[in-house]
Amino acid sequence: MIPARLLEVVRTTPRTRWLRLALERPLAFHAGQAVFAALADAPARAAYSIASPPALGLDRRLDLLVAADSAFGMSGVDPMDLGGRPVTIEGPIGRFGVPVEGAAAALLLVAGGTGIAPIRSVILDRVASGVTAPMTLVYSARTPDEFACGDELLALSAEAPLEVHLTVTRDDGTPVGRARTGRVNDALLRAALPSPDALCLVCGPSGFVQTSVATLDALGVPPERVITER
Repeated sequence: MIPARLLEVVRTTPRTRWLRLALERPLAFHAGQAVFAALADAPARAAYSIASPPALGLDRRLDLLVAADSAFGMSGVDPMDLGGRPVTIEGPIGRFGVPVEGAAAALLLVAGGTGIAPIRSVILDRVASGVTAPMTLVYSARTPDEFACGDELLALSAEAPLEVHLTVTRDDGTPVGRARTGRVNDALLRAALPSPDALCLVCGPSGFVQTSVATLDALGVPPERVITER
């Protein structure tokens, strides 16, 4: 268990918040893993995917992307109200991420909603490591204002081997900017696959993951090339 404190809580979208934490000691983890987090004085805890790269954990920092209406397993609590509170971190946990044998593989990264958190960690880690194999991100959100880090990743794509496809699933007439409108489908994933042997990482709500995996299967992607997290 690692003591920590909330350095900053940032309103990223109407329904999500970034938590920036300072840890009392370094945390070693693989990009894509998660942690359990709790307020130091509360029994409830929650599992969150780590949104920052492993290098930041070694520097005793951690970023988490959480819902706006719950915090550390407590519903009805906006994390914006918890700035500066002491926190405890346990982990890392989980096996999501790029396996060692895929370290230099081309990647297709498919994220829905807050599923972007571990995908962001993978992208930032891959860029920092200097791997030049292509990455393609398909990032789905309900509305244009619900991309927690869309602008950041679009900017990164200008200088890294990263292609970004943003797609908005609800067409309410709001301008979508650089995003397309529609759900993730076979046409989008077919166009996004960076190579026939790409490693595919999919993270998001269960229904989103199931549909994306089924679509990749229909496109002929071998099941052993698809790694999922819900």
